[in-house]
This record gives sequence, structure tokens and C-alpha cells, in this order.
Amino acid sequence: MLGLQIFNRTRQVPERYVQAFRGLPVANVSDCMTRMTAAGPRLRPMHKSGYLVGPALTVKCRPGDNLMIHKALTMARKGDVIVVDAGGDLTNSLFGEIMVATAVAIGLAGVVLNGAMRDSAEIGAGEFPVYAAGVSHRGPYKDGPGEINVPIAIDGMVIHPGDLMLGDADGLLCVPYDSVEEVLAATQRKMDAEKLMLADIAAGKLDTAWIDATLKRLGCNPEPQ
Repeated sequence: MLGLQIFNRTRQVPERYVQAFRGLPVANVSDCMTRMTAAGPRLRPMHKSGYLVGPALTVKCRPGDNLMIHKALTMARKGDVIVVDAGGDLTNSLFGEIMVATAVAIGLAGVVLNGAMRDSAEIGAGEFPVYAAGVSHRGPYKDGPGEINVPIAIDGMVIHPGDLMLGDADGLLCVPYDSVEEVLAATQRKMDAEKLMLADIAAGKLDTAWIDATLKRLGCNPEPQ
């Protein structure tokens, strides 16, 4: 029944890509995806520190209801990232300290909530990655409906089950399953280029000719009048 569906993942990014992306700046990966993909600035890291990377186990649930999140915790495997689209509603929290303890015991790589969480002090003191749109002390309902391992979207960022999720202090990013190799190669090239740029800055040799060239192309005289 539409709205009450639970599926198994049919694919997920291989572990070698999880390890290869681990620790890469999300901003650099985003640049290599032409800056067209983002989960919006509202979803922020609620934990003290810790990089998020792993295959997505997706959940779509009614705002304020976490029944299917509990079910997802029983299906999740070590290294998974549970990614929840709850419409961004902040009326009721969907995840708290007890559920984090469950996620840690499973060995999850993190949780993403397009909705609210609670127990913010406890979660904020820890290193288990939790990203959420806000905080509410008011607890959830557990009546459904909801779906597991279906395509979801968070502020225009589409996430399919098994896609690669990344998160750091700058926010969240989904790298589609079919694009991980291409995006990884591009990000590694960007990282190498930035190392050279930083070396040029330190040596006082940074090439800034592109600034005036761009201004001229736009019809602006780059020389101060």
C-alpha cells in the first residue's frame, strides 16, 4: 500500500568508496558536483564532532511520527546512515538519546533528520553524527504511515537507498550511487589543486589574473578610477 511500504535495498555504494570519501571536505565534493546539490542550510550537525559517511537507508515518514524510524533501526546494518524525510516539520522530535544509543550499538555511521530531535545536550556532547533541522522537547507519535528504502528528497536533494551520504561541519551531501567514482576522482584532483594554491599563497605567488579577466569579460574596467 502506498504510504505503508518497506523494501530492502537492492544496491549500496561499496565499502571502498566509503573509505575513500571519509574525511574529504563536503564543500570540495559539492564543488565537484557543480554546486547543484545540497540538503539546505537548516540541517546542521547536532553532535560535538565526527564525520558522517556511509550508504543511505532511507525513511519517509509523516511529520511528527517515528514508527518507521524505529523499524529502520531493526533493519540497519553497521556503517549505514539512516536518512529521514519528515517534511522538515519541527513540532515533534523524531530521535533522542535512547535511539542514539541503539544506533551506536548497531554501529551506524550516523542519522539525518529532516525534522526535529531532542536530548540535544546529551547528543551535543557526543561524537555520533546526528544532523537535524531543529530541536523540540515534544515527543513523537508512533502510528505511521511511512516508507523505508524509497527515494526521498530533502530541500531538493534526492536520495536513493544505497547512495553515499557525507556530512561535516559545513552540512550534508548525497553522492548518487552511479556517480561516486567520477565525483571521487574530481574531488581528489581539486584537493591536489588546492594544495598547490596554498603553497603559492605561502610563497606570495598566487595567480590572481583571473579576477581582472573576469571583470573585463563582464564589461567592467578592472582599474580603479
